[in-house]
Amino acid sequence: GGINLEDISAPRCFEIERALKTSLDIPVMHDDQHGTAVVLLAALTNALTVVGKRIEDVRIVVNGLGAAGTACCRILLAAGACHLVGCDKDGIVLMGEAEELRACRTDLQACIRRDRPRGTVHDALRGADVFIGLSVGNVLTRDDLERMNQDRIVFAMANPDPEIDPKIGDEASRIFATGRSDFPNQINNALSFPGIFRGALDVQASEINEPMKLAAAQAIAECVPADALSEDYIIPSVFDREVVPRVAKAVAAAARTSGVARRRIKIDDDLR
Repeated sequence: GGINLEDISAPRCFEIERALKTSLDIPVMHDDQHGTAVVLLAALTNALTVVGKRIEDVRIVVNGLGAAGTACCRILLAAGACHLVGCDKDGIVLMGEAEELRACRTDLQACIRRDRPRGTVHDALRGADVFIGLSVGNVLTRDDLERMNQDRIVFAMANPDPEIDPKIGDEASRIFATGRSDFPNQINNALSFPGIFRGALDVQASEINEPMKLAAAQAIAECVPADALSEDYIIPSVFDREVVPRVAKAVAAAARTSGVARRRIKIDDDLR
């Protein structure tokens, strides 16, 4: 079996997930954190391909450091991000770059300094390449986006109202995505958790670890054919029947490689 946690706010979600993972040897995942982070990384992987940039080179601003925001920061750092700025309602409270990068990768939560903000989210956007919003609606303007670098990537994922009006966001950025189904590039955690759990359960994984989440993100990204990839198509539809089996296969393989699989199966043939 496994446990998928849903709709638990921070900081309770961190405590509950930690307690369950410590006491159980079955897969436990808080979907609002890790499911969102996996799909976010998949979308960003393809967006960076479209604009011709690399994750280790771009400056990323994450606005909103609750459950989903901190999980997104962790997976971005694990994927190779070297210039990460985190903001919340108090302003810039996380600097994941230069001499602080190693500490952030080791213990992200300890590096979030809400008592010493270093500026506002508007300041953080100056010279940024990527904005990831997991906060509240309508906190940005066109001027904010125009402070960013060319070929900017903007993921305004607050629901129901994104961080910027979608019409303005689409006009003022090279690639624009939201969490809503009525606009292109919907970043929806439903793309991740079914396949992650299918793969984890099929190999009887004792946990869902970072390599499994990274593998899931890459599998989701690869569900968009290279010749179809574009500014308005960086992430597959939640109705794409290929997503779950491909994610499950990648997750099962990563579980085996990382040593948490307890059942050996032939990955190509035996996954359902």
